[in-house]
Amino acid sequence: MQPYTASLQAGWQHQFVETNNIRLHCVTQGEGELVILLHGFPEFWYSWRHQIPVLARHFKVVVPDLRGYNYSDKPTSGYDLDTLSSDVMGLIKSLGYTKAHIVGHDWGGAIAWHIAQKFPQVLDKLAILNAPHPQQFLQEIGTNLDQFRRSWYLFAFQMPGIPEWLIQQNIKEFVLNVFRGQAIRKGAFSAEDNQIYQEALAKPGVLEAALNYYRNFLAPQNWLNNLGTTQRLITSPTLVLWGEEDSMLSQKLTNGMAKLVSAPFQLKLIPQCGHWIQQEVPQTVNRELISFFRDKISLESV
Repeated sequence: MQPYTASLQAGWQHQFVETNNIRLHCVTQGEGELVILLHGFPEFWYSWRHQIPVLARHFKVVVPDLRGYNYSDKPTSGYDLDTLSSDVMGLIKSLGYTKAHIVGHDWGGAIAWHIAQKFPQVLDKLAILNAPHPQQFLQEIGTNLDQFRRSWYLFAFQMPGIPEWLIQQNIKEFVLNVFRGQAIRKGAFSAEDNQIYQEALAKPGVLEAALNYYRNFLAPQNWLNNLGTTQRLITSPTLVLWGEEDSMLSQKLTNGMAKLVSAPFQLKLIPQCGHWIQQEVPQTVNRELISFFRDKISLESV
């Protein structure tokens, strides 16, 4: 299956992988150590289009559509972080690996943080792009008025059925506002990119599944489970790349991240860049990821 003609030019392949009792659609390219790229809302594998061919020169790159998105299965349940993490762990195993470097952006970053903290045995190195630690984020939206205001959509998404209907009726404007509207570097999103995102988001069941991530996250039980919970230190080397002008996530969310990691930790702030960091400054992200995963590789060819 080749959903986009660019796939033929870029050399990547599409496949379905069985994991955790569902099928995930994945784009793959390259050989060697496994690198998994996890997208956010309301994206799918396509948000990593600039990273796949570059990273694939050095690694085996696998980019799933997360549970509920695009061509992956869309069950009615399983949108909690434990289950989403199990999807990724099963993916690693199904591909014949025991460990992977994991890169996560937005919701994919939340899943990556969770894997690093609760399932460190499957993780080699961790890279986070504009994604707060889930437990810290819950605390921040409850105590920080600025972040509470930025996160208004999390609470709007809690209403059953209504957000899905409203977005579906205005899907073109929604996609334009979310991507190009929130980007600092508007040129990162062409008319073709916006059309591709619209088509993926309009697939039956995708919107409900995508919003279930937020509904599970803000469920009362999740709040209760995190009350007084001691955060286990992350033992994998960790890199955080953060677009400084993210309108949805305050830069203050990076404060204290180093205290979560007992291994080497790097935080790099990217100026003149918004939330969609791997699409707004792809060359910077590519260089940083390759340098982090394999610092002996020459970056001259990137």
